[in-house]
Amino acid sequence: MAMMPGLEFEKPIIELERKIEELKSLTSHKDISIAGEIKTLESKLHQIKKDVYENLTPWQRVQIARHPKRPYTLDYIEMMMTDFIEIHGDRHFSDDKAMICGLARIDGENVAVIGHQKGRDTKENLNRNFGCANPEGYRKAMRVMYLAAKFNLPVITFIDTPGAYPGIGAEERGQAEAIAYNLREMADLKTPILVFVIGEGGSGGALGIGVGDRIFVLENAYYSVISPEGCAAILWKERSRSPDAAAALKLTAKDLIEMKIIDGMVKEPLGGAHRDPHETADNIKKVIKKELANLSVIPKDKLIKMRYDKIRSIGVFKEA
Repeated sequence: MAMMPGLEFEKPIIELERKIEELKSLTSHKDISIAGEIKTLESKLHQIKKDVYENLTPWQRVQIARHPKRPYTLDYIEMMMTDFIEIHGDRHFSDDKAMICGLARIDGENVAVIGHQKGRDTKENLNRNFGCANPEGYRKAMRVMYLAAKFNLPVITFIDTPGAYPGIGAEERGQAEAIAYNLREMADLKTPILVFVIGEGGSGGALGIGVGDRIFVLENAYYSVISPEGCAAILWKERSRSPDAAAALKLTAKDLIEMKIIDGMVKEPLGGAHRDPHETADNIKKVIKKELANLSVIPKDKLIKMRYDKIRSIGVFKEA
């Protein structure tokens, strides 16, 4: 069994997992029994995992959110949905492969699904632009949302991007306008919208498909106005201060719930979504089915009013 690539703080876990695998392979080749030792090590491994993963810093959660083996939008669609039909192009410029859009079914219920998509290797990442959408990606997403509203389909979005693509071409084609347009139109879309931050939730790139009736962040995902590295570069002119920036930004699910920016957190397996993608998908699916059942009985006009009030309540402050 190949070992999962590990992060710096996971080294004790990776080393112990490797030792257990070596001992297991030894017992399969020789007539010796070391089951007791293996059991002891597995018990120790479980305790180390609990100690590490239940006390993660915000910066460590950011690192898990970026793990190369973490499930992406297409992975969740495959695990949770059936009859997926991808819709391409914004009918203005081109098709943006960093943004997945289409129609699917969840246990027989028709839905529209939209999400950022990263790649697994360099070639695929270049094709997907590292999950950084261009204006045509946001316009394609809005095209599918209009379609969903027309046919009374709920919209489910999966956010996983370091940010919208900041290239010259993207700016020339109206990146800021495309995101702002989506914010306005999603706020008034006459159909339920569920939003899930499954990995990175960076800046306006995340917000462009992030207005919803219910917003959830996975346990080891993050949602922030800027990346920790960008924040550290602005505030301290030092990339090494990224861990301090991550803590100051209050970007974890727990922080966001306390500030009433999101509605809830979706649990991940111990160690992150990449440790058991199917369990993570099942957890998301349960939330989707529960929330769609709740939202489907709310009249459209009241739904939009509730969505508006929800947005307006974020960031309330009092003057001294």
